[in-house]
Formats: sequence, C-alpha cells, structure tokens
Amino acid sequence: MPSVHDTASVAATAIVTGDVRIGAGSRVLPGAVLNGDLGPVRVGQDVVVMEHALLRGRPDHPVKVGDAVLVGPHTHLNGTRVEDEVFIATGVSMFPGSVAGSGSELRINSVLHVNSRLEPGTVVPIGWIAAGDPAQLFSPDRHEELWAVQEPLDFPGTVYGVPRGTPMREIMRRQSESFRRR
Repeated sequence: MPSVHDTASVAATAIVTGDVRIGAGSRVLPGAVLNGDLGPVRVGQDVVVMEHALLRGRPDHPVKVGDAVLVGPHTHLNGTRVEDEVFIATGVSMFPGSVAGSGSELRINSVLHVNSRLEPGTVVPIGWIAAGDPAQLFSPDRHEELWAVQEPLDFPGTVYGVPRGTPMREIMRRQSESFRRR
C-alpha cells in the first residue's frame, strides 16, 4: 500500500500504486504516475513531481528520490536514484541503475543511461546523454563515441534480464508476461 506523509499531497488524477512512500511536504501533480508494483518508489521531503512524470520501481533497482528535488513534466525515472537538490527538467529519462549526484541538473530531454553515475553538481545540457561511471557527457551527434561507453553498461541485461542480441519477440513476450502477473 502506498504511504503519503500527512503534509504531502497527491492530485486526484495522479496514479500511485504499490510500494510507494511520499515524504513530508512533497507534491505529486495531476497525471503523474508513481508505480511501485514491481519495486519500491521512495520520494523524499519537499519534492515536486510534475504533470505526467513516471517513476517506476524495479525489483533490483528501486526509485529513490532525495529531498528538495524537482521532477519535471513528462520525465521517466525508471529504477534510478536521485540524490538531494537535483533539478530534473521536462522530458528527462533516467534508466535502471543510474544515479544523479546531489545538486546536479539534467536539462530538457537529456538522458542518464543505465548503470551510469552523474557526479554531484554536474549539468547535462539540453538533449545530451550521460553514460558511464562516472558519467561522460555526449552530444547526440557523437553516437559512435557514446556507443563505446554505452555498450558495456548492458542495457538489455539490466532492463530486460536478457543478453544483447535476444530477439525482440522474446523480450516482448517476457515483458508482456511480467505485466500480466501484476
């Protein structure tokens, strides 16, 4: 069952399911989804989760959002950890096993890749990708350089539990079954 602190609020049109805890003074705005059905979602104090943000916990990667964090509209936080005082702008995607260090900024439509760690105070520019541990920053036109860092981070193994090269038909069969069970 979700747990919402007495001083926090959740909009009537937000969806909060499963193992979710929302801390003191936090706000979840209309259309946001906090899904703790597959793994925990923890939201600290004085956090604002804006419209249409998705926070999804995973069995091996809970979502943990520290204190005084802005989670912008249309963001996707999937199995990630966000430390205190982080600014997450509109359209940001953060993947399983990633960590955004205290005081960092992820600007509009930026990405923090799977199993990547953003150092405290780092700014990821608009539309850029952060990958690696510690994360390196890549503009979208540097795909080959990004791939050299991204490939060993094991996106298919971390997100889907399968080796790279597994046919999409098999991945989606497993995904469909996983969602059927909940």
